[in-house]
Amino acid sequence: MKTVSVLGSTGSVGTQSLDVIRSLGYKVAALAAGRNITLLEQQSREFLPTVVSCLPDHYHDLKTRLADTTIKVTADLTEAASLKADVTLNAVSGFSGLMPSLAAIEAGNTLALANKETLVAAGDIVMQRAKDKNIKIIPVDSEHSAIFQCLQNNNRVYKVILTASGGAFYGFTGEQLCQVTPLQATRHPNWNMGKRITVDSATLMNKGLEFIEAQKLFGLTAEQIEIVIQRQSIVHSAVEYLDGAVIAQLGTPDMKLPVRYALTYPDRAPTDSARLSLTQIGTLTFEKPTLSDYPCLEAALYAASRGGNLPAALNGADEAAVSLFLNEQIKFTDIARLVREVLDRTRYIAQPTLDDIIETDKAARRLCKERF
Repeated sequence: MKTVSVLGSTGSVGTQSLDVIRSLGYKVAALAAGRNITLLEQQSREFLPTVVSCLPDHYHDLKTRLADTTIKVTADLTEAASLKADVTLNAVSGFSGLMPSLAAIEAGNTLALANKETLVAAGDIVMQRAKDKNIKIIPVDSEHSAIFQCLQNNNRVYKVILTASGGAFYGFTGEQLCQVTPLQATRHPNWNMGKRITVDSATLMNKGLEFIEAQKLFGLTAEQIEIVIQRQSIVHSAVEYLDGAVIAQLGTPDMKLPVRYALTYPDRAPTDSARLSLTQIGTLTFEKPTLSDYPCLEAALYAASRGGNLPAALNGADEAAVSLFLNEQIKFTDIARLVREVLDRTRYIAQPTLDDIIETDKAARRLCKERF
């Protein structure tokens, strides 16, 4: 039996992770969530963790709700992340997941990482700290989990093929994209995800962030990563080896699969999730994305090529711009414009410290709000 801390437990990945933990019979060491206190209370009463963390505004409410239990309630996310456990699964959304990832590494916990911003914003710093502490980082994103699985026991890599669904508006004209609403943008054709990541999937920014994450996580050059649109979301990614062999990981579009693998690694456990039938799928298609159709992806690849603090600026600007779009303050097509303007106005730092990364994120958000 393993002990697992779940950060972001009330979100899409977090709730699915708890479903997997329940089916495996693992023990929960800590839970952390933001605003959904009612669900967090229910989770706490079911799994009886040692520590539960919430946002400061909800601390007193949650503490009162759980007063009849022995659970420690805190408003410090890093305290929950630091609690000793076999695995800390970080499913916190956005840049706010960076410090909990570092806290989990410092505590000596295996890090199951569903928070891509950790490696996008501070990949070099995080990977070095994990190396120094001899901590394993196991990816939970379906694409990086696929690459991780394909790489087992072999590092003779020629390139990796990073797949993308193309999002909800694949094939839309520029005029159609200008009319896109937040409701439309948060309906992914294949996956059930949070609002920001679903919008990012539609702009292909999510694939740009995953491109940067793959560079850091697997030590790849930009030339070793090829992005391919795979509309059915069945081929989650693939690896081509030096000898020309290509090994792919396939499965249904279900986040419980990569979560289960991350939690049971290096073993595998039976699942009650739906199994893949290739005959029912019938056809798999593969296409190359046109950068002119996806300016957010183009901006992400630019940030990846420069490195330094620009990926942190990219992510901060995108988080701020997507928030503006979801609040109906800007158009869908304005997201890419704002992100690019922020990148062009960011003071470049080739080898940023953690403090530089944090300041870059703040400045990017501030610039984005000023420019809209």
